[in-house]
Amino acid sequence: MAGTIDNMITAVINLVKTNGIASLIIIVIVIHGFTSKILAWVNKKDENRAQGGSTENNQEKITDDTNEHLLSHGGEDCDMVPYKQTTYSEDEMKKRSQSFYEDINHRRSVRFFSDKDVPIEVIENCIRTAGTSPSGAHMQPWTFVVIKQADIKAQIREIIEEEEEINYKKRMSETWKKDLKRLRTNWEKPYLETAPYLVLVFKQTHGLTEDGQKITHYYTEESVGLSCGLFLAAVQNAGLVTLTSTPMNAGPKIRMLLNRGSNEKLFLLLPVGYAADDCKVPDLKRKSLDEIMVLF
Repeated sequence: MAGTIDNMITAVINLVKTNGIASLIIIVIVIHGFTSKILAWVNKKDENRAQGGSTENNQEKITDDTNEHLLSHGGEDCDMVPYKQTTYSEDEMKKRSQSFYEDINHRRSVRFFSDKDVPIEVIENCIRTAGTSPSGAHMQPWTFVVIKQADIKAQIREIIEEEEEINYKKRMSETWKKDLKRLRTNWEKPYLETAPYLVLVFKQTHGLTEDGQKITHYYTEESVGLSCGLFLAAVQNAGLVTLTSTPMNAGPKIRMLLNRGSNEKLFLLLPVGYAADDCKVPDLKRKSLDEIMVLF
């Protein structure tokens, strides 16, 4: 790098000697313009990220992620109401937090499902729980699409397996495939038809008014991720299992199949139900508290 800079300086000096001070002025103007463009691009990228336009890896590109001409949600100031916090004794807090941890610690990603039915009310309550999640400016930029119909599940499986076969054979790096191999997963996804429900979470890159105008959403990626975390906890609490999957390159086709708006992008696909009687999961170990927590 140092050699390159020295060469550039030498070239500039020679150019000035040959063509005079006018050439130096032109060089300064060009460099200033180039630097301004870079800074503008960086600032725009940061702004888009804050307003939900973060880049998606191996997913459908958000083609309209500029925030020009987007509307504010507007409206009247919110009324402020008293908040009544539920509190517990220190002993009760310890018991409740330990009990919740032990329940959640049984959560595993499951790929072998029973076809046993689940009351729709359970799924609805899990989604209600997810809907309590915090979100940027309280825009709640998520849509949970629940699939129970066998024919639609079959179509979704076909779309995903078609793309996943290409992913495994052409798109994925060898390192990626080795990391997945130890988990004994592949491009075939029979659970997409076996599980009684598929829950597809779509993130809304922006909202829409009744007349089609766009409304700004903020921190969409983070907001939807938080909501999905609550959904996972609710599913575990209900005694069910699920699997978080991000169908690479299948999002656009699935969005069209389900007739979702152009402002919605597939974020996660989660089969939900009971584990099969012969279900097995990888013998994985979670990091200890010392490895994930730092106390000051």
